[in-house]
Amino acid sequence: MAIFIATMYVDSSSTTANGKTYQRHLLRESFREGGKVKHRTIANLSHCKIEEIEAMRLALRHKGELEKMIEQRPDISLRQGLSVGAVWVVYDMARQLGIEGALGDSREGRLALWQVIARVIAQGSRLSAVRLAGSHAACDILGLGRFNEDDLYGNLDWLWDRQGSIEKHLSRKSASRGGLFLYDVTSSYLEGTENELAAFGYNRDGKRGKMQIVIGLLCDAQGTPLSIEVFEGNTQDTRTFGSQIRKAAERFGGGAVTLVGDRGMIKSGQIEALGAEGFHYITAITKGQVETLLKSGLFQMDLFDQDLAEVCADSGERYVLRRNPVRAQETAQSRADKLAALRRQLDERNAYLFAHPRAHLEIALRDLRQRAERLRISGWVEIFEDPEQRRLELRLDETARSEAAKLDGCYVLKTDLALATASKETVHARYKDLTLVEQAFRTSKTVELDLRPIHVRLAAHTRGHVFVVMLAYRIARELAQRWAKLDTRVQEGLDELAGLCATEILENGHAQCCRIPEPRPSVRALLDHAQVRLPEALPCRGVIVSTKKKLQNRRVNG
Repeated sequence: MAIFIATMYVDSSSTTANGKTYQRHLLRESFREGGKVKHRTIANLSHCKIEEIEAMRLALRHKGELEKMIEQRPDISLRQGLSVGAVWVVYDMARQLGIEGALGDSREGRLALWQVIARVIAQGSRLSAVRLAGSHAACDILGLGRFNEDDLYGNLDWLWDRQGSIEKHLSRKSASRGGLFLYDVTSSYLEGTENELAAFGYNRDGKRGKMQIVIGLLCDAQGTPLSIEVFEGNTQDTRTFGSQIRKAAERFGGGAVTLVGDRGMIKSGQIEALGAEGFHYITAITKGQVETLLKSGLFQMDLFDQDLAEVCADSGERYVLRRNPVRAQETAQSRADKLAALRRQLDERNAYLFAHPRAHLEIALRDLRQRAERLRISGWVEIFEDPEQRRLELRLDETARSEAAKLDGCYVLKTDLALATASKETVHARYKDLTLVEQAFRTSKTVELDLRPIHVRLAAHTRGHVFVVMLAYRIARELAQRWAKLDTRVQEGLDELAGLCATEILENGHAQCCRIPEPRPSVRALLDHAQVRLPEALPCRGVIVSTKKKLQNRRVNG
C-alpha cells in the first residue's frame, strides 16, 4: 500500500478577460505518491466570502496548534460538526469505482450520488435519505444545496432516463473475461397493489399474496453488476433474456460473447437467438433432459462416477457431467425426512381411526395419498387400506426408489463453446460463477441494502430505485473485499466511521470551515484498508436539509 504525506492549502489565482478580473480560490492538497508530488482539488471555494477564505488559511496555517490560536483569539471557538467519516469513505469509493464520473457533476448527478451513498450507509426511503443528509456532511462533500424528498423522487426519473449511458460508462472499468457475462433473475415483493409493474407471479421471496416485480441482473465474469432491468411481476425468466443479448451486443460487446444462465433461463429459443448474434452459451439441462439422453445412449451412468466427464454430440454441443457427493447426500437425507414425515402422519391417522369408529377410512386414505403427492415421493411409496383392521398401511417400491435416487447430486452442463476455447474445467468453473449473481441478489434484497419492500408506484421510480441499489451494491461489495482482513461487516465498519465528526471553526459564532480530527486507531484501520484518505478540512456551506413531511406529534399504537 502506498504511503501518502499530504499538505492542504488554499490556492488563489486571478485571471483578466475583457478588462474584468476574476478571482479563483481552490482548497487543494499536495501529496507524495510513489516518489512523485501530486496535487488534488478538494473543493472550489470561489463562492465563499474573502473573510471565510482567510479563516481557512489561518486554520490550515495553525492546524497543529489550534488550541493556542483559540486562546489568543477569543472570537474563535470550536463546535462539533456533522458526521463525515462514513459519507467520505463511501463517496471516495464511488469516485474510485467510476460511479461519480458516470453520474456526472450536475445537480441531478450529485443528487443521484447521494441516493447511492445513503443506500450504502443507512437503507431507507427517499424521506430517510433526506434526513440522513441532515446529520452527515453530504452537502459539504458533494457541493449540494437544499433538497427534499420530492427532489429525490424526481431524481429517480433522471436516473432511469440515463441508465443505459451510465451503465455503459461503468462497464469500461469491468472488462469481462473473454466477453463472458453472467445472468440471472429474481423477484421482489411490493407493498400495496398500485405499482405500475406489479403482478402476481412465481414469488422467490416466499411472500404469499404479495404482488411483485421481476429483476434481471447482468454481471461480468467477476460478478460485478453491469446492468439491471425491471420487468412486470408475471414475466417468465426466458422472456427477460432477449434484452440481455441486445445489451451484450450493443453496450458491452465488441468481441466474442458468452452468456451463462441456469437451466430455466437458456432454452432452445434463447439458444437460437444467441446463435443469430454469433454468441455462445453455458447452461445446465433439466433432469428430464438428462434422463432422455441416458435412454438415447449419449450418456452412461458410469460417467457420473468420474470427477468431471465430458461428452461431445454430433451436433457440436458439449456436455459436462458431474455428481456432487455433498448434494447427493443432502438429497438422500431430504427423501428420508419426507418418508419419516409421511409415516408420522400415517400413525396419527391410524390412532385417530382407532379412537373414532365412525371416522371414514376413505378420507384418511385420500389425505395421505395427497400428502405423498405434495412431498413428491408417491412414485415409490404406496399407501393402501386394510378394511378389516381399519388401518392404513405403507409399502415401498425399492426398485422405483432406487431409480428415483440414481441421479441424486448429478447435473449436466451444456455449451456450444469449442474445446480449444474452453476446457471442460473452464465450462464448469464459469457455470459455478453464477453464485456471484445469487450473492448480489441476497445482499441487495436483505437488510444490507434493503431493496425490498418497494413502496414507490411509478414504473420509472421503481426502475430508478432498483438501479440505485445496484450501484450501491458495487460500492458495498468493494468495501467488503477491502475490509475482509479486518473481520468486519460493511455495516459495522460504516457505523464505526459515522462516529467521526468534523470540528467546526467558528468566528464570532459563525462557522468558517470544518476541520477533520485525527481518527482513533480503529477508524484509521478502516480508512487504510479501504485505501481512502480523509481531507484535513472541508468547506462549511451551512446548508440545512429538511423534509417536507414531518413526523406526527402523536403516534397511534398498533
